[in-house]
Amino acid sequence: MNCAVLSDQFSTSSHHFYAGKVYLVGAGPGDPSLLTLKAKVLLEHADVVIYDALVSPAILAMINPQAEQINAGKRRGRHSLPQEETTQLLIEKAKTHGVVVRLKGGDPFVFGRGGEEMEDLIHAGVSVEVVPGITSGIAAPAYAGIPLTHRRYSSSVTFVTGHESVGKYRPQVNWQAIAHASETIVVYMGIHNLGYIVEQLTTAGLSSETPVALVRWGTRPEQETLLGTLATIVEQAISNQFEAPAIVVVGEVVNLHTLLSQAEIAQCI
Repeated sequence: MNCAVLSDQFSTSSHHFYAGKVYLVGAGPGDPSLLTLKAKVLLEHADVVIYDALVSPAILAMINPQAEQINAGKRRGRHSLPQEETTQLLIEKAKTHGVVVRLKGGDPFVFGRGGEEMEDLIHAGVSVEVVPGITSGIAAPAYAGIPLTHRRYSSSVTFVTGHESVGKYRPQVNWQAIAHASETIVVYMGIHNLGYIVEQLTTAGLSSETPVALVRWGTRPEQETLLGTLATIVEQAISNQFEAPAIVVVGEVVNLHTLLSQAEIAQCI
């Protein structure tokens, strides 16, 4: 059964979408074929879509052409709408429009501020539902041929932000604990602070020879992977002008990229 048939069956017999309700929808990592069926149908039936910067154009093309589309994109140093205005806009649209979709890259509840937005919407008396998406911290390494766990190399994985909120009273990321908590570390939004992250991990006791991979634009045709170690990766990123958005993967599983990189080639054709 093809995706179109599944989509038709889903929309007509499995679910009803409600006016005056906000749907926090995960758009996944970029490859439109990784979008969930529920997310696809919601986009096709939406009256308003407020989307983030990292949502791929191919997914934006799925939006109901009659829907109002608002770019609330947030990239470092470039905010189309401040977070407070985005939340207020969601509240206003839910009270005056039909189906409102808040479209976020990856998964809304994984470094996507979805939890904060849901809290604010509930406090404002707005009905809200989350629609999970595939997070880039899982998908990008997979497309690069890097399994985050492996029976011979890693039985645990830690996901951590590399870009904490400036509004926090003090830094919350305990790199000392993270360095010893699991065998694989996945850092979101870590490129800008890569030097600091490497310094923290090596100071915490990780070997400078620990393998590191940077995966940029994961799952998209322009995906790139840069391999190195904690000792070399910062200079490599600079010399290769390797910029965000990218996922940082630290651990022995990175060495499997050489063998499993056929996955990257196959997925990105």
